[in-house]
Amino acid sequence: MLKTKITDLFGIKYPIVGGAMMWISTAEFVAAMSEAGGLGVMASANYKSKESFAEAIEKMKSLTNKPYSVNINLFPAMTQIDNNDYIDVMADNGLKIVETSGHHAPDELVARFKDLGMTWVHKCVGVRYAKKVEAMGADVVTVVGYENGGATGRLDIGTMVLVPVVVDAVNVPVIGGGGISDGRGVAAVLSLGAEAVIMGTRLLVTKESPIHDNIKTALLNATELDTMLVMRSLNATHRVLNNDAANKCVELENKKADFMELYDVIKGENAKEMYYEGIVGKGILSCGQGIGLAHDIPTLKELFARLAAEAETTLKRTLN
Repeated sequence: MLKTKITDLFGIKYPIVGGAMMWISTAEFVAAMSEAGGLGVMASANYKSKESFAEAIEKMKSLTNKPYSVNINLFPAMTQIDNNDYIDVMADNGLKIVETSGHHAPDELVARFKDLGMTWVHKCVGVRYAKKVEAMGADVVTVVGYENGGATGRLDIGTMVLVPVVVDAVNVPVIGGGGISDGRGVAAVLSLGAEAVIMGTRLLVTKESPIHDNIKTALLNATELDTMLVMRSLNATHRVLNNDAANKCVELENKKADFMELYDVIKGENAKEMYYEGIVGKGILSCGQGIGLAHDIPTLKELFARLAAEAETTLKRTLN
């Protein structure tokens, strides 16, 4: 049994946290992660009103009574409503685990988290930021290395270095990720001192994942060589699947196109259409290098049990 400070703190079976993914981490998918023994994290940015978010929380309550979290997004471009509205709904429903992520620490929200007795997890990109939020009162820090899908941060540090330097720098539990797709990766991150792993890309290729089968097939056929970096010119570097939209984005960046021309390629509406209509090249598809280790489409319950078993076997073999 992989019992850690995080499994105890969150009350979960496995030290596995699902990454909050735009358009994807909906109530149904998040509930399935929690039911499978991990911690599902709902992406609040999926919901453009307090009312729609409240409906999603009601849906969660009908699907699982196991722990889950909500991500509060601090990227200004993705904040459609006041984040306090999301927190109001969480408070009304007694939710106790909140994750924050973005370009800055949530100075204006910390007092509310504390007053409401919430366990605050902050996702950041390096030691300086981890120490800052620890001093602000963060209960857990999450870091993901440069191999990860989606936003890679500004430091370009790989998982094997990032996780232990942050573990050494703070006194709160650390969740680590970036390129983790199998039990060997889980074992590696735990061996580096983290108390749990965070995963995103691997979870896309599961039966419960709400994306179109065409997208799952494209991901299943991808290798570790099939990701690329986009939006560096916007100071918002993302690792994504090498597809038509990503290549168009880089082409426009290289010729210093204006933002609106770039926006027409990278806008979220394109990604949403891609995920749900199955047009693989339509939008930017966040994808980590760990996709090269995804070879099947299991249920989340099967995947999490397999990850834990492989991790335990790996750790025992290493010790012997």
